[in-house]
Amino acid sequence: MLREGAPSALHYRNGILCIEDIPVTRLAQEYGTPLYIYSAATLRRQYHALESNMAGLASRLLICYALKANANPALGRILAEMGAGADVVSGGEIYLAMRMGFPADRIVFAGVGKTRPEMAEGLEAGIRSFHVESLPELESLAEVAAAMGKVAPLAVRVNPDVDAGTHRHITTGTKANKFGVTPQLALALIRQASATPSLNPIGLHVHIGSQLPGVAPIIEATRRVLQLWDILATEGILLRELDIGGGLGIPYRPSDAPEGPDVLARELRPLLARRTLDLILEPGRFLAGPTGALLTTVTYMKEAANAHMLAVVDAGMNDLLRPALYEAYHPVWPITESAIGTGDEIDVVGPVCESSDVLAFNRRLGTLQQGDLLAIGQTGAYGFSMASQYNARPRPAEVLVDGTEARVVRRRETYADLWGEG
Repeated sequence: MLREGAPSALHYRNGILCIEDIPVTRLAQEYGTPLYIYSAATLRRQYHALESNMAGLASRLLICYALKANANPALGRILAEMGAGADVVSGGEIYLAMRMGFPADRIVFAGVGKTRPEMAEGLEAGIRSFHVESLPELESLAEVAAAMGKVAPLAVRVNPDVDAGTHRHITTGTKANKFGVTPQLALALIRQASATPSLNPIGLHVHIGSQLPGVAPIIEATRRVLQLWDILATEGILLRELDIGGGLGIPYRPSDAPEGPDVLARELRPLLARRTLDLILEPGRFLAGPTGALLTTVTYMKEAANAHMLAVVDAGMNDLLRPALYEAYHPVWPITESAIGTGDEIDVVGPVCESSDVLAFNRRLGTLQQGDLLAIGQTGAYGFSMASQYNARPRPAEVLVDGTEARVVRRRETYADLWGEG
């Protein structure tokens, strides 16, 4: 069994690290490293866990996958075929979602900076709703829709001033954050929209952050939004769609035990009882995170000036930004199970010319040598999607594993791709 970050796409079989039915060494040999690998079975399992626990809470449940977590088309197609929708934050993500097979009426468009061309793209596609986050945005949407002879469906994103208890860079629901509007302004925007011919207010939206250790902040935010819902109902403005965002965490450290969809469903049930509404969830990390791992090869073993050993690997912060950006912890696994927890503590560092290019501190991974393979776990979300070509480093390939089958779902970039000319 893995000792860090379960559930995960990875597991040891006969002492060798595998993803589904394939040893990761085989994938590294065939496709090279750095290499992102994904498990189709894990993605399906995570979706089923969410869908089954949430069943029966509302008139209709729609799980809209947050495309920003991982926009690989192969993963998107799997989720679209399972009945998921898409939560998008740009015109580019609308394009991707449609190409992946998400029906337009299952696409919701969030984000504080939607441009008029992006609004037009969403209207032309016929997406389910725009999640409006300011008065100027509401006015722009009304004008774009009117010019196109369309009526724009919208929900207003409420900032409920609820602290999610997570990293400051991924908290989105306090008054210090740029997202959403105050409850008072939300009421005003819905009222204005209901009086505007080119707008159709259909709901309220709230999302307070990512990687939440517990569901209590989601429940409190939902409670506050439902108070606004009821105020509007007394005025004859009957909404139908409640979007409570995402945020469910996954375990990265051995001590992590985030509350999951079972707890969320249990706590939501009394709030939603006797209400007739459609419920939307926007998970990204919960679905994609455990699905992926990043394979990397040890380039050198180096002794630092303080006598601490460094494993210099071929993956860097351009491939996996989260440790540098968020001081994030990711589990790191050696290829052989017997090496876990043995040997001296080492830091796993990348080749990028930045002091922050450290993927893991103080890990015991056995006696590593040049050419050894390591797997960095829980990287299916915000791994490749945040990758860059910094230091002129081509981005890695992505491979999808489904049982005994593996296929490239994004090719490795080449030096020619860095040049950028067609």
